[in-house]
Formats: sequence, C-alpha cells, structure tokens
Amino acid sequence: MASPFLLVQQVVTALTAKPGNACPDTRAVNGTISQDQTQPGPSFPADISSIIAFLLSLSALGDWFKLIVLGGVLETCRRLAFHFYRKIYNSFFITATFEEDDSSYDWMMVWLSSQPFWKQARDVQITTRNFGLNSNAIMIEGEPEDSSSVVNGNRQLSYLPSTSSVHSFWYKRRWVRVTRTVREGYYGRREDVLEICILSMDHRILNELLIEAKKTYKAAEERSISIYVSDTNNNWRHIASRPKRPLNSIVLDPGIKDLLVDDAKDFLESKPWYSARGIPFRRGYLLYGAPGSGKTSIIHSLAGELGLDVYVISLSRAGLDDAALNDLISDLPEKCIALMEDIDAAFSHTVNREQDNETPSKLGHPDNPRSPPASTSRITLSGLLNALDGVGAQEGRILFATTNKYNALDPALCRPGRMDIHVEFKLASKYQARELYRCFYFPDSESDEEDSAEKPSKSPSEKDSSNSEPTSFSGHSHQSRKRKLRPAEVDVLAAQFGDVIPEREFSMASLQGYLMTFKIRPEEAIKDAPAWIEKERAERVKNAKAADVPVVPASDATGVDEEP
Repeated sequence: MASPFLLVQQVVTALTAKPGNACPDTRAVNGTISQDQTQPGPSFPADISSIIAFLLSLSALGDWFKLIVLGGVLETCRRLAFHFYRKIYNSFFITATFEEDDSSYDWMMVWLSSQPFWKQARDVQITTRNFGLNSNAIMIEGEPEDSSSVVNGNRQLSYLPSTSSVHSFWYKRRWVRVTRTVREGYYGRREDVLEICILSMDHRILNELLIEAKKTYKAAEERSISIYVSDTNNNWRHIASRPKRPLNSIVLDPGIKDLLVDDAKDFLESKPWYSARGIPFRRGYLLYGAPGSGKTSIIHSLAGELGLDVYVISLSRAGLDDAALNDLISDLPEKCIALMEDIDAAFSHTVNREQDNETPSKLGHPDNPRSPPASTSRITLSGLLNALDGVGAQEGRILFATTNKYNALDPALCRPGRMDIHVEFKLASKYQARELYRCFYFPDSESDEEDSAEKPSKSPSEKDSSNSEPTSFSGHSHQSRKRKLRPAEVDVLAAQFGDVIPEREFSMASLQGYLMTFKIRPEEAIKDAPAWIEKERAERVKNAKAADVPVVPASDATGVDEEP
C-alpha cells in the first residue's frame, strides 16, 4: 500500500507538470533502469482525471482514513493537554475581573491605593484621583501634609497600578497578581479593566478580599454620599461624593422632616410586607412649592440620613427619549434615591395630557425677555409614566421629584403608586426665619460658648498704619471677628429677627443670602432687616412691571412661582 507522503508527492507532481509532457519515470536515473524496476509496486496515474479516480479508489480511501484518524488523535491529545493544563492552573489560581463601569472597580482601586506594597513597587501610576473619598491612600513619601490643600486645590499624590503591567504582592500569605489594562469600548470610549489573580485553592480568600475592599470603600464614604448621573451612552457615571448634611441644618416647617424621614425608613424596612401582598416595592415623593424653599436641600440631607446614593435623572438631557429613560430607570440599584428635579421643565408644554391650545400667556410669549426657553426634550408623558411604574421599572428605589408648578402636572403622574406623598414647601415663616438665624449664630462647640478673650493691643506699626488712607472695597470682610454669642443671647436675637421678617413673603434661600452678608455681625443683621425687606419689595415690583404681570400680594405669596 502506498505511503500517504508518496501519494501527496505524486499529486503535486501531476499538478505542476507541463501539458503534453509525459510524467517522468521516477525509476530511471541517468538512462539506467533502477533495480526497483523488477520489484512489484503500485502504478500512480499521471493526469488529473486519473488522479481523481485513484483518490476515490478503495485502496486510497484506506490511506485517507489512516491520515484522518492520525490527525484526529493528535488534535484530541493537544486539546486534552490544554484542557488539563487549564484545569490544573485554575485549581491553583482564582481570577477576578473588574470593569470600570461597575462600582466594584472603585472599591478595588481605593483598596489597592491603601496597600503598603506600593512603597516598593517599581512600575506605578502617579495620580491625584481620590475617587471622591477621603481614603487612606499611600501618599508619596516626603510630601508634607497640607491642611489647606482642599482650599488651595492641591491634591496629594498617591500610587495606583499602572496600565499594561503586572504587579504582585502578598495578601494573607497568598500570592496575588494585579493587572490593569485599557481597552476600547463602545463608540471608541476608553475603558479600564482590573484583573486580580490569587494563588489559592480556597475560594473564600477572594470573598474576604472583596468584603475588605468594600468595607474600606464604605469607611471612606461614611461621611459622604455618592452622586451619579447618566452619560450620553446611557450609563450611570459617578461624578462626585458630597459630605453628608445633617438634618438639623435644614430649617423647615415643623413636621415635614419627621414625615419624610420616618416614611422613608419604614419603606426601606417593609420589603417583605410589599412582597406578601403583591405590591410593587417602590415609593415616590413629590416636593412642590416656591423656588429656594429647601426642596433639594432636604433630599441631600435625607440621602445622608438613610445612607443611600443619589442618581440624578435629567429629563432634559440631549438624546434622552422614552426608551433611553426606561433603560436608565431599569438600571438603578435596588436601594437608592432617584432624583428628578424640575419635572415640569422637561416638556415643551405643561406636563398634562390635555394640551393647551389657547393663546399663550404673556409670560410664555417669545417677545417677553422673561419667557423661559422652549424645551428640547424628547420625553413624552406616556413614556415617563411607563418608566416610573411600568413592567421594567426598578423596585426598591425611592423617587423624589421636584416642581415649582404643581398645578401643571397631569393627575396620572401624581397618583399614588407614582407619587405617593405630596409635600408643599412654602415661603419662609417667622418660625423658619427664627430657626435660620439661630443656626447661623449658635455656638459650634462648648468652647465657643465662653466669652472670647480680649483682643491683643495693636503694635506701634499697626497704630501708625491706622492713620493712613483706608482700603477701598465693597462687601463685608470675614477677617474681623467679633465676640462669640452665648446661647441665651442667640435665642433673644433670633426671636427679634423672626418678628422683623414678614410671614410667607421671602424664600429661605433669600434669607440665607441676606444673613451671609452679616456672618460676623448678628446685631446688624436685625438692624438692617427692615431696609432689606423694603429693597426686595421694590425690586419685586420693578421686575413684575418689566414682565407686565400683576404683583402678588404678600398675604398670597405662598403660591408664587417666581423667587423674590
């Protein structure tokens, strides 16, 4: 039987031979007859048709079968070898991958930045990025700690794993390899991928590392809340971490803070109750009222009190339509605060199914300089309703929506199940004015309650300089500090300030802005309050005449939509 290699050789020779030429006699050498001539052997065809017939003959099929079996055996052995190699390798190594879009990536990067092995690393990335947290990152040795770095904007340098390089360290007597790579994601966007490989047969070591990394991140985040927004690719992006705001710093009418806090806490603890009754585990709050009355501030404070992150949903974002909005809300985590500010401003008309076909009001006339610009939102009311409580709506989230035009909202948007609790935020009352004044000037600590020591006398050079021409500037400097007030004195002055401020005429934001100009002069804040009130009223009348709209009396100011 012919050898497979000899068979291949004959096929190649026949294919490369010139036409008209006979196939050379392989048994002839220099005109002599080889001794193999007398030995019997197979005769191989010389033309294409004969070769095809020969390949399909019974004797050739046996040779092809042997070749196929031999190749299959070799390929099977190769695959088995690699399979067992990977099996053995994976039994000794645990590999975990973290993508930049996921929160676990931030956990690992913060945890890695706090590991001491970076002090001896030879290939590292130097960064000032702190992921918005006050983490215990390994700082550059020799760099002095500057307490005013936050004010000056000088962030401290720290170490991170460099891209396209391998780092190794020991964790709980296990060898760990860290690899950070960069790949091109959707639309050419740069994406970081972190890979951690642990030499261990026990899977619990990975669980311990992940839990430790999460605790490290949460410990750095303990005094702050994370803010997320959606990008143009419809992905949630962490943009900042803000310090938690204590509830006692929010001055509202009595009962509002307790209502919101108690109801939200009860909701977060009631998941089994909702599940047992087949009710969607969602809660919505609609905060409406005058601008500057504290709607956004109480949401910030509630997020810190409940320990929830805030996901800002901007309905007026370019490119956001009904499908994209539904995807965004579906991708929300189970426990978070979804914030939709100025929900009425996301539509070109009122958020109502019944479109107003009448002549537009003067405030909406294009010739009016105070007319708000037309919205470019592609969100429809039906799309918003489906995103809030449709089939794909996320459960476990708390929705806060704010608006200055409560009457413009459609009843379907405000019904229970979408907006369960409606809270009105009015203009500042005398009680709020009094509490805001107390918050501004109340001593921060027990040491501040004591009378401040007398200021040292000026030096001769300072006395001489006092006779020179004074520096010309506008505003009030915070450098010159007066004596600290005692709590009893603050209470008396706060009561006087509350008596001066009219009821429900000014927003809390305007009162706060006024008190900021008297940060170190509490008595003058009360003395100059009547003049400031008359000035604000005159300015309001002037703006109303410019807009050609009737002025709302002070007694009915609770329903105005424009901030004084």
